[in-house]
Amino acid sequence: MEKRQVRNNIRKLRFMNNEMTQEQLAEKVGVTRQTIIALEGGKYAPSLELAFRIALAFGVSLTEVFSYEVDDEQK
Repeated sequence: MEKRQVRNNIRKLRFMNNEMTQEQLAEKVGVTRQTIIALEGGKYAPSLELAFRIALAFGVSLTEVFSYEVDDEQK
């Protein structure tokens, strides 16, 4: 069975951008801090619009922030 998941580098990018806080990123992209927490924890996959806003906030491409991975689990 395949397991699919959107993964992200948000925490790493925040650290690389003057240790930006979750609150600062949330304000920049127009969401709550709780949304950033859920994204970083892999509990929430963003809309395409939010994904682009996050990439723009860091000044990087979408693929530098997000990846879509498929894990093949064989039982």
